[in-house]
Amino acid sequence: MIIVGELINASRKSIAAAIENGDIAAIQQIAIDQAEAGADFIDVNAGIFVGKESGYLKWLTTTVQSSVDKPCALDSPDPKALMAAIEVHRGTPMINSISFEKERFDALMPVISGTDFKVVALCMSDAGMPETVDDRLKIADKLVNALNQNGIPVEHIYLDPLVQPLSVNNTFGMEFVNAIEKIVCTFPGIHTVCGLSNISYGLPNRKYMNQIFMAMAIAKGLDGAIVNPLDKRMMNCIVAAEALAGRDAFCIKYLKAHRAGRFDS
Repeated sequence: MIIVGELINASRKSIAAAIENGDIAAIQQIAIDQAEAGADFIDVNAGIFVGKESGYLKWLTTTVQSSVDKPCALDSPDPKALMAAIEVHRGTPMINSISFEKERFDALMPVISGTDFKVVALCMSDAGMPETVDDRLKIADKLVNALNQNGIPVEHIYLDPLVQPLSVNNTFGMEFVNAIEKIVCTFPGIHTVCGLSNISYGLPNRKYMNQIFMAMAIAKGLDGAIVNPLDKRMMNCIVAAEALAGRDAFCIKYLKAHRAGRFDS
């Protein structure tokens, strides 16, 4: 499971303050905590700072990679901000994210075309958010083919079928997980990723629902998630679900987590 640590996002008040104050130690500590908890990528987002995003995203990238030996997920739809961060990034970044919306696709394609970057690709078009499995597959087919034609191989694509709130429509949970299964079967070698907490929007006990939903999605083939790696229960759920899905040979990762005392809390 590819874990993208989501905590360094300027939409969080504490992160916005740390960015504005140039608080290197605060950002570094959050990066370290996420890396030690199992994050494979550290997401960096400075999107709320209109007119300053490029400089701040570049600063976040340098600050994070000065403290952890992890690649960043560069989280912006702005090609100028992405290019600024790419200039200082060590190793292969993840670009979060492109979609099949014409304006966004055309703006970001020059940034990622012909590179070895990992690319988060949202199943969204100018027609709006998809609701059904078929809606997602139609967009995915066009998006994957367009990325392939621009030099992005399937194995570098992390397709996000987009989670929508169950409180709005009781079919949205199963439509999403069934879309994961169909995508994995339709595009061999592709990765799938999502920020799944939107499933519980507007409902109580959100963490519990998020954990169960994660297990369901893993069973269908989800192999990446943008989550809070400091959420021990969620991380434990991922370990157990991967073992049950047959993606942990001889339950080695599960046993390692047990021996580390991860299931005690």
